[in-house]
Amino acid sequence: MASSRTTFEKLQRDRAKAAKAAAKRAKREERRTEAKEEQAAAEEPGPLVPEKESLDAAELLATVERLHKSYDNEEISFEEFEEAKAELMAMIQVD
Repeated sequence: MASSRTTFEKLQRDRAKAAKAAAKRAKREERRTEAKEEQAAAEEPGPLVPEKESLDAAELLATVERLHKSYDNEEISFEEFEEAKAELMAMIQVD
């Protein structure tokens, strides 16, 4: 008994499914790449202490928080932490 052969329509459906799956994979990979780039851009450290002469309370608290997180995550050394802290104290005393 001879086995039935695959029809041309079935081959077309299978190829369409494979193409659709490949397009989905490419789109997912593109989104992952964009998300990684955005995350890397967000994680780029700015200056520890802004170059302004004085900061308002919200900016000061955000700067102190960023400074402590950087030190806790071992992104900066103790010396850099102390130097930035001294700069912040100088800004506070100017006001």
